[in-house]
Amino acid sequence: MRKFALWIATLMIINTIFIPKVHGESNTPPNIESEAAILMEADSEQVLYEKNANSQMYPASLTKIATAIYAIEKGNVNDKVTISSNASSKNVKGTTVFLEEGEKVPLLQLIKGLLINSGNDAGVAIAEHLSGSEEQFSEDINHYLKNVVGVQNTHFKNPHGLFDAEHVTTAEDLAKITKYAMENETFEEIFGTKEMEWDGKTWDTTIITHHKLVKGEIPYENITGGKNGFVHQSGYTLATTAEDEDLSLIVITLKSNERNGVYDDTIKLLDYGFDHYKTSYIDKDTSFTLDGDKYINPEKRAYTHTLHDQVEKQVTRDGKLSIVNEEEKVIQSYNLTKATTDSKSQAGKDSNKENSQTKDNFEINYLVFVLLSVVLLCLVVGHLYRRNKYS
Repeated sequence: MRKFALWIATLMIINTIFIPKVHGESNTPPNIESEAAILMEADSEQVLYEKNANSQMYPASLTKIATAIYAIEKGNVNDKVTISSNASSKNVKGTTVFLEEGEKVPLLQLIKGLLINSGNDAGVAIAEHLSGSEEQFSEDINHYLKNVVGVQNTHFKNPHGLFDAEHVTTAEDLAKITKYAMENETFEEIFGTKEMEWDGKTWDTTIITHHKLVKGEIPYENITGGKNGFVHQSGYTLATTAEDEDLSLIVITLKSNERNGVYDDTIKLLDYGFDHYKTSYIDKDTSFTLDGDKYINPEKRAYTHTLHDQVEKQVTRDGKLSIVNEEEKVIQSYNLTKATTDSKSQAGKDSNKENSQTKDNFEINYLVFVLLSVVLLCLVVGHLYRRNKYS
């Protein structure tokens, strides 16, 4: 009976080690309660999850992400801004940083008050300083978002996100705006700031971010920044960034009916991204060969794939590189540059070298895995045998 049990245990170990597992079955997207949401990988710009991501919605204070990056790029952050009566806190609805008429505040401090404490008065002051009026600022920032950032479904009527029926955007546009903004070091630093000292004319305090993941009220590793928003018409909205060694994620959730609902949805999406995906890169000047013709990758490119995917790189005669997963689905594609005649020989060598290295690395990793599995199997069987012999 003991010998029979020994062989059963051995067969179970072999089954565990050598029978392949189907990973795709567990790659099920989470159930999201917010009316619209998106999960985007920033480096590859691939959308890993979306729900009504192209439906126009009210963003509330997520508007301030756009206002902040616009002010950083178009203004001089060292400028002293004189606060008008219109921009003073007594004349601006909602959350403020208690600006007083005639007060002089550095533009950078206003941007921080806008993002960290969600000061609507800071938004008005920024708009007036950069464009002369909120109305002109609306025209200027819409032009900037369309022609510089590259979003097409956003139309803003003010710098702060207080309700206006024509003040709309989409989850996908907000993800793109956030990605663009996070490439700026000044914005990135402010976006991830938990608190700062505010030394105003009538308000001397410490302002603290309202984003519960950023300030740690809801613990979650790898959070790098965020902005929350709310007006009655928009519901609760949230923008969040997070990264580890494999991924740089952006989550936008719009129109949740519950204050913590946007956080629950955001955590679900972050977990889904980190648990199932990683981003790989193709270095600049990497070459590929097709029927004797050589093609060069002109810049570093990123593609995001599931953790267990063995992707294939396919090149077409028109110089397009496609990244294809195990299900033969194209997950990313890029345009390559055709090599000149003089560079073909070297390009071919580089391509062959890359393909050879990729194959060799895979074979080495597989052999190491098999060897370790056999050693483990021998140890377990030996232990069971000795136990059976001396019992």
